[in-house]
Amino acid sequence: MRKILLFVFPALAATGASAQNVVDFESLTLPKTDTFYVNYSNPGQDVGFNENGVHFQCYYDTAWGGLWSNGFSYSNMTDSISSGYTNQYAAKTAKGYSGSANYAVYWDGYGAKAKIILPAGIPLKTTGTTVYGFYVTNSTYAYNSMRDGDFAAKKFGDTTGTGSGLPQGKYPDWFKLTVQAYANGSLLNDSVDFFLADYRFNDDDSDYIVNDWRWVDLSVFSTSVDSLQFTLTSSDNGQFGMNTPAYFCMDNFGALLSADVPATSKLAAKIYPNPVANELHVEVSDHAVKTVYLTDLTGKRLATYTVSEKHIVIHTAQLSDGMYLIQLDNGKQIATQRFIKQ
Repeated sequence: MRKILLFVFPALAATGASAQNVVDFESLTLPKTDTFYVNYSNPGQDVGFNENGVHFQCYYDTAWGGLWSNGFSYSNMTDSISSGYTNQYAAKTAKGYSGSANYAVYWDGYGAKAKIILPAGIPLKTTGTTVYGFYVTNSTYAYNSMRDGDFAAKKFGDTTGTGSGLPQGKYPDWFKLTVQAYANGSLLNDSVDFFLADYRFNDDDSDYIVNDWRWVDLSVFSTSVDSLQFTLTSSDNGQFGMNTPAYFCMDNFGALLSADVPATSKLAAKIYPNPVANELHVEVSDHAVKTVYLTDLTGKRLATYTVSEKHIVIHTAQLSDGMYLIQLDNGKQIATQRFIKQ
């Protein structure tokens, strides 16, 4: 089974290109600001919603006075502050991607596997200038729980075995979204992993919990896909399963022009040649960029370069063949560009 792990950050500068075939949830109506989609008309059955021919499954259970059971809702909640379950419909960004009003919220409730159903099966593989995927961020509920801890979940960090019932050692926390696809009703072998929080770095300053919109590339699914399913896993688990709130938020699902996608957006540097054999050249044109990182696709930093001059030469002969990332850090944001070693 091939598993793709994404570690992609927002670009330093936005592009002006427009999107194609994107589900941005803006045509879905809500009665007012700070509300969200609910439908208790058919408990236990799919009461999801559609936009641009794409169906987002949603299930409710009214047995306990009305409970969102699992799947997708859509929201324009702006509360990025309040912690706890009562704020389960809010994104930590307080807005959709690029400041839009609406976005989707997913809850992996009770281990259910609600899906996104695609019209007539569409290829998610990159074709020409188009790439399929979506933007993702943490919900306020999940983010605050990982940042602070709560009645059920721990505060994220590099936990030691002391007092935890584990052998003495370091147990860094993480929170991961896995995307899988179905074609002709069968689950494909390929999958995509995206870490919504990751404390596994040797450098503690690299630890993060996502609080902005980041791109998830689905072009690994190279065949026509009927549906997508989503699974959330965490380092924090207990007797009844995962303790971390099983939520994430989504926006701009579908096909974007490659110029809109952070992984291929215009960077504040020129990187060549690509593919590369022995020497990769990075010409930094943005004076705000102070550090350049070389990483693998898991986000592991292989080398760090301080930008003291505009031209950096990275020796790549020792790298195994495959895909790597160059990251440009201006102290506030990180832009990422892929390159291939061959």
